[in-house]
Amino acid sequence: MEIVPNGERPDLQGSAQAPLRDGWPAFVLRAPVSARCRDAVAAYFPDFDVLLLEGDTVLARATAVALRWDGRTSTLPEGGYDGALVASVAEHERGVVPDTLCVVSATVRSDRTGGGLAGVVLTALRERAVAAGLERVIVPVRPALKARYPLASMDDFAGWTREDGLHLDPWIRTHQRLGAVILGPAPRSMVVTGPVAEWERWTGMAFPQSGRYVVAGGLDLVAIDRERDQGVYEETNLWMRHR
Repeated sequence: MEIVPNGERPDLQGSAQAPLRDGWPAFVLRAPVSARCRDAVAAYFPDFDVLLLEGDTVLARATAVALRWDGRTSTLPEGGYDGALVASVAEHERGVVPDTLCVVSATVRSDRTGGGLAGVVLTALRERAVAAGLERVIVPVRPALKARYPLASMDDFAGWTREDGLHLDPWIRTHQRLGAVILGPAPRSMVVTGPVAEWERWTGMAFPQSGRYVVAGGLDLVAIDRERDQGVYEETNLWMRHR
């Protein structure tokens, strides 16, 4: 296996990385801020977009942005994942010198999960942060297990641990085993809006009346407004900081 910058393998774009998207809910892949910032992030932070390869098979990918942060929990990027993308792009365009790496995604093929590959790509990003002279590494973690408890607050969920002291959620545990600590919830970390018909297509559900609904893969509820023909999903993530 080897780590390579994503931009150095144009032959491994598109369908070669499609298996990485298998485990994501359809509505997450429609997040508007991510789509709006995608090209700028790729252009401004190519060193922080890495693939883990086995031959020409993409096993995992991790992406990060660089921004300015003073180390205080109270000044973490407002808006979590979305906020970090917007802030990093805006600061880069203003010439702000970054001091912090913010990991915005780390994905492993669904048929290769559980083998420690996420830790490999996260470690590769941390090493690149050190090489770039960045002082801190933060992550707005999307704990997949939270989808089983969409009615629980992220404040409560953050404290759910096993007997060994590690978190109940395997993705949070992955970061903990790399030395990361929980800082606190990231409200409205990812906001997805769309017409009701789109939400029905994304989720395979019918929304016959206005209200808040549990949807597969959602960490929080989706608010459906039939009168306005709009569904709004505001996802809370969990800020973690690596050593």
